[in-house]
Amino acid sequence: MWTRLIRILKHRWQSDGAAQRAVPPALLDKLAAQVAASEAGHSGEIRIFVEAALPLSYLWQPARMAQVTHERALAMFGKLRVWDTAHNNGVLIYLLLAEHRIEIVADRGLNERVAPDTWPHLVASMSAAFKAGDFEGGLTQAVREVSALLHHHFALQRGQSNPNELPDTPLLR
Repeated sequence: MWTRLIRILKHRWQSDGAAQRAVPPALLDKLAAQVAASEAGHSGEIRIFVEAALPLSYLWQPARMAQVTHERALAMFGKLRVWDTAHNNGVLIYLLLAEHRIEIVADRGLNERVAPDTWPHLVASMSAAFKAGDFEGGLTQAVREVSALLHHHFALQRGQSNPNELPDTPLLR
């Protein structure tokens, strides 16, 4: 019970502008341009969602924070319609500031082609940047590495284009 109360206080302590401070307008523009440039070379879609704190309904759950964060990332994957791409190759990069946690959720089209340990390995390599407060470095690295996987498995052929199915600009909450 105390653990959940402390968790709630920790998340409620986050100010409304925490996500905007972590990802200021210049970085939003840079990430949107990086996503757009990436998507010009493959048929996948990349979506970034940065959340300062979890909604109360997630905080009261008795599960470990790793499980709660994963559930939230899956929920946002669905809510943001990342799963609803033509080739089932959308990827959500989810960052939870209050817990310094990152989740990468990929649709089945890409998950079927990469090794199961790809995503945890990718998250581990970026977590140091996020824990140090280097959100720019961590997010640009995440986009770069997800892009490399999408380029490898879903590269566009000469003359082929990728219609933009999802917004390129990161969503902050």
